[in-house]
Amino acid sequence: MSPSCTGTGPVSVFEAVPCPHSSNLEVLKSLDGLRSETPALPVGFPQSLEEELAWTGSSFADESAYVYNLTDADILELAAGLKHFKGLQLDGDHLDRENFPLPTLGLKLNLLSLDVHRGKGFCVVRGIDPRCYSVEDLTLVYLAVQAYVAKQRGRQDKRGNMLVHIVADNSTAERDNHHRHSNKSISFHNEEAGDVVSWLTRSTAAAGGKCIIASCYTAYNILATERPDMIRTLARADWPFALPRFQCRPILFYQNSQLIMNFGRAALLGSATHPRPTRLPSLTARQVETLDALEAIAKATQLEIQTQAGDMHFINNLAVLHRREGFVDGESTMDKRHLVRMRLRDPELGWIIPNDLKREWEDAFDKEDKERVWHLEPMPDAFFPLRKYPN
Repeated sequence: MSPSCTGTGPVSVFEAVPCPHSSNLEVLKSLDGLRSETPALPVGFPQSLEEELAWTGSSFADESAYVYNLTDADILELAAGLKHFKGLQLDGDHLDRENFPLPTLGLKLNLLSLDVHRGKGFCVVRGIDPRCYSVEDLTLVYLAVQAYVAKQRGRQDKRGNMLVHIVADNSTAERDNHHRHSNKSISFHNEEAGDVVSWLTRSTAAAGGKCIIASCYTAYNILATERPDMIRTLARADWPFALPRFQCRPILFYQNSQLIMNFGRAALLGSATHPRPTRLPSLTARQVETLDALEAIAKATQLEIQTQAGDMHFINNLAVLHRREGFVDGESTMDKRHLVRMRLRDPELGWIIPNDLKREWEDAFDKEDKERVWHLEPMPDAFFPLRKYPN
């Protein structure tokens, strides 16, 4: 018997908003699907979320609100910490706040960590020049900054890969179509696990490739006001996820006064690299309508971040959606987009994870006896299979 998810509610159709920078009002005018007969919000969900996390791209007059520019003193402190750590002759997997001391910069990074977990949900640390470091030293500096933002690092697949290299690669059709190796734009999503998703930008594309983010809290507020039936749809436990394993669960959770969203379109609709097995249930028209509405609102309220080489992004993966702009690589190494992704959690500041998501978090963070593999450069598929993981 094929797996199934049981859902309820009438079906409607939604046409996505074409203009990504239209006002909220214009977005809402396009939410013209048939409303549910029971438009009330799910029990326990708030009418609105008046939080710092409920921002729009226009909330930020300039990037100084979310970019921390390292000072000369910060760079020197990182150099001293790097020398100290290397003198201990430890593997990078053992790097932490104690053996990579940052007495002054560390305090600043702790404040950024609070902003990621309890403030607006994201920050960028800027000022490292990748050309001044070996690949190993650059990775250690990244791990050091990271250690002061979120202490735990997550495994990103069953092989224990800790680093994911996001680079364009059209050597095969499969790689060219995979999110990780395509140069095409991708839709808004969360990572399957990790309270915080982080990227080190080793180099940028010749054109395009912006990091684009959007607030789940803002999307919630818009839908709760105009289409509460869609909030009910998102909160139902009948979304048939195909990856990384088949599971029926909600996209949207509200617990401990915190809104949590977790989904990706490839896991729900399939993709060229991840064709959806016919034995699995398809999304209903209402679910597709709701996904399209969420994408349209996210695009209308998004923040575009022009990334520079050496940037370190830290994004609250539970409350902020992210996507990528399409890009074109150049001929030189420094004109080819190369991001290194990690998934993080902080034991003190980390949010309580819903039961439906705990298995992915446990696989990433709680299996201390499992192997952890660190590839400092992109590796063949055998080391990091593409078919199982959409991102």
